[in-house]
Amino acid sequence: MLALTLAGIFTPLLEPLQYGFMQRSLIIAVFVGLVCSLVGCYLMVRRLALLGDAISHSVLPGLAIAFWLGGNIFVGAFIAGVVSTLLIAWIQARSPIKEDAAMGIVFSAFFAFGITLITVIQKHNKIDLNHFLFGNILGVTSADVRDTAIITAIVGVVIFLIYKELLFFTFDPLGAEAAGLPVHLLNFGLMALIALTVVASLKAVGVVLVLALLITPGATAYLWVTRLHQMMALGAALGIAASMSGMYLSYWFNVPSGPAIVLVSFSLFMLTLLFSPRYGVLTQPRSQRVSPEKSQISSSRPLI
Repeated sequence: MLALTLAGIFTPLLEPLQYGFMQRSLIIAVFVGLVCSLVGCYLMVRRLALLGDAISHSVLPGLAIAFWLGGNIFVGAFIAGVVSTLLIAWIQARSPIKEDAAMGIVFSAFFAFGITLITVIQKHNKIDLNHFLFGNILGVTSADVRDTAIITAIVGVVIFLIYKELLFFTFDPLGAEAAGLPVHLLNFGLMALIALTVVASLKAVGVVLVLALLITPGATAYLWVTRLHQMMALGAALGIAASMSGMYLSYWFNVPSGPAIVLVSFSLFMLTLLFSPRYGVLTQPRSQRVSPEKSQISSSRPLI
């Protein structure tokens, strides 16, 4: 009886693993959930969510040009992401235009250019590059898993090595500059990490939905913990859980994988928003609820 009960519990989890495509998809889902959450926490606390959206849309022409030239599309996407970041910084530095407006101008232009290139390329080649828009995690190959694992390792090692410097720069850029830290290099390094993360997520959720994995797990963790390293650890756990849960839902209910992952991540955020001990809409009276900004000022354990 006990064996039958256990079989009933684990069969839905184990059955998909007999297929190679599901094994590869779940592995890459873990990597993407991890790396997006690590980098996304910096975007969250710096209030630069739009930058993640801008970079994710800006990689599209890079991968199209790389495909046209016969090169590595991930390298092309990374170069396009870095170029768009530099262009945003240049527009902001050489004009009175604010950062959010510069991001909107650049990412819409790059996205339109990418769509145009893909349309032209597909006229002369019987291929489908549209899966880069919304992802196709069930179609990943062993090479895709290897590339994603390498990118995840690079991003993780870089964050580990310069964690203190990034922490200082994130919360006090003027103080970091006064202390002699290379703030421009740190800022460019963070943008490069974001571009790498977007490239790693292309096959999983695509350029349109990658922002959800960059921001939502970190935002969910932000409502639970008060320190950045805790936020990164909890956000990574939530990102991995959402990615794997979305994959299983996609398998059992025959729904698109990328949107399923994003919807699970959003569901976790809404549950936290409703029931979080500190900021929960249903667990805290409105008069006693503390905003994150106020908590950073008054709390003895600020988000650092």
